[in-house]
Amino acid sequence: MRSSSSTAPDSRRGPRQLTSRCGRRPGVRSPVVDGATGGRQVRELLGLGEDEERVYRALVGLSTARPAELAQRLAVPAAQVDRALDGLRRRGLVGPAGDEDGLRPLPPDVALGDALLRQQQSLEAARGMVAQLTEEYRASVRRHDADHLVEIVTGTDALRSRLRRLQDGARHEVLWFCRANPLAMPGPENVEEFGALARGVRYRAIYERALLSEPGALTDVERAVRSGEQARVTDSLPVRLAIADGATAICPLVPDRASGAPSAAVIGRSQLLDALLALFESHWRAATPLLPGAGDEPADARPGEDERLLLSLFVGGVPDKSIASQLGVSRRTIQRRLADLMERAGVDTRPGLAYQAARRGWL
Repeated sequence: MRSSSSTAPDSRRGPRQLTSRCGRRPGVRSPVVDGATGGRQVRELLGLGEDEERVYRALVGLSTARPAELAQRLAVPAAQVDRALDGLRRRGLVGPAGDEDGLRPLPPDVALGDALLRQQQSLEAARGMVAQLTEEYRASVRRHDADHLVEIVTGTDALRSRLRRLQDGARHEVLWFCRANPLAMPGPENVEEFGALARGVRYRAIYERALLSEPGALTDVERAVRSGEQARVTDSLPVRLAIADGATAICPLVPDRASGAPSAAVIGRSQLLDALLALFESHWRAATPLLPGAGDEPADARPGEDERLLLSLFVGGVPDKSIASQLGVSRRTIQRRLADLMERAGVDTRPGLAYQAARRGWL
């Protein structure tokens, strides 16, 4: 914002304004020169000294003058004025006035035009260099960010440690792709989940069906669900994956233990992370709820907790034999319980049971 008391020079001023600005009492210096940063910068660009500018302005104000008159007007030693006049002559800003020792100012646009042109050319070259350096800087930043976008973690212990830290630092939500044959952290070892659930972090996990057939797996999943985890089951998952707060993902890079020491990519905010989030959401929508809440039927008509567990495994496609093993009963018992549920739902086929369970809100 400009101030009404500003003393900055204005290039639009004409000769009359220059005259009035220089027509001060002897000994009073021009405010343009009194330490004004802008004035110094302009003089440096034009190759003028402070004394040379003062003397030239005084000569402009007088139209013609002798050196002694300029020294008297500016209240400075004559030798100082002579040195300034020598510099002005070299720059073509001062010429003879016709009478002896008389001097007159010459047009500054002619005398300083070449200097301004050279400065303009230098400025354009400097702009080009700045633009080039800026592009190099941005390219370097992009490379630097890319180097830090994906961090590789190698080894079971290192991967387990990063999974623990991921959950300990989560504040809103953790997403899981849980494939069979875990590489670094089997379900019973993931105690961090329960601490995160206790402090209000939401967990959504999708399990491969084969994982639920592993010994003790269903018990671990059931415990997590009863603690607040939202779980779903699907036939297969494309990758192993954990994402915290939509900001950091851990994605193992080897498919199984036979590939040697496990390694994983730790991925920060990026389009790659956005793609992984979209991948999770697409599988979440297609997966079958595991251990869901009951529907709106009267309490006495709803399946009990054990029956809902059985239904969710059945609808999820887990074989009878695996369900029986997980629930600790015989395969015949599972078949009998499913037959009872079919009778309650009023159907005589298993696909009909799956349909009615979904329609009645049993799943």
